[in-house]
Amino acid sequence: MERQFAIRHGEEELTASIHYPVQQEDVRKDCRRVPLAIICHGFVGSRIGVDRLFVKAARELAEDGYMVIRFDYIGCGESTGSYGAQGLESMISQTRAVLDYGASITDVDPARITLIGHSLGGAVALQTAVRDSRVKNLVLWSAVGYPFHDIVNITGRKVYDTSVQKGAADYLGYDLTPGFFESLAAGQPFQEAVKFGGDVLVIHGTSDEVIPVDYAFLFQKVFWTRPVGRCDKEIIFQADHTYSAGEPRAQLLKRTREWLNELEQIQQDWQHWSI
Repeated sequence: MERQFAIRHGEEELTASIHYPVQQEDVRKDCRRVPLAIICHGFVGSRIGVDRLFVKAARELAEDGYMVIRFDYIGCGESTGSYGAQGLESMISQTRAVLDYGASITDVDPARITLIGHSLGGAVALQTAVRDSRVKNLVLWSAVGYPFHDIVNITGRKVYDTSVQKGAADYLGYDLTPGFFESLAAGQPFQEAVKFGGDVLVIHGTSDEVIPVDYAFLFQKVFWTRPVGRCDKEIIFQADHTYSAGEPRAQLLKRTREWLNELEQIQQDWQHWSI
């Protein structure tokens, strides 16, 4: 089952979709709680994703027993407000508002919360996890490593210069302010990564022309320096930035599901051992 709802964030509303786990009725019978996954979309994206990537991901995770929430950041998709007037810290705050909602659901196990972030959403998910201890696992799909540099590469330098000179610049119908770009410059995912103590899966495609695949190797290297938490990496041959082709997309979803289900199995085994 799926339904659409809205989460209030300040003066704006975040439009979201929630996917209930397929096994939810069985879960209720034996009083077990379910894991929660929240999907964070990328720059000027939406909760649907390119070629409905996030819809498909949410439905497949729901089949595995996850409660899944995908949402639109302010000014994106069906949410209210202006995206370009926000910044990285605002997106982190918005993600935490969605976390508040998800964690308040009676059926959700607060010890089994995962953020899945794509592109800029990966950087937001990582920095949210560093600030919010409720996040236990991270899945980074083609994550941005240097927000300012990477996003200016996408928009083009002219858009940034115009924004600084005129107070805003149009990019695909979004008015990007100097404050938006300044917030990206303050974001340092590689430096923040060492502060997250949970488990991480990093996935990237070899044919990504938007965000370099080298970032995946650097992210793993940084995560490996932590005293706790595992980090696994998956490089998908010929996958582009949005995993648009059939086979790379199937590999992305398969590996994500396998990794999350493995964590679930480890936790169940540990609980049985503890008993």
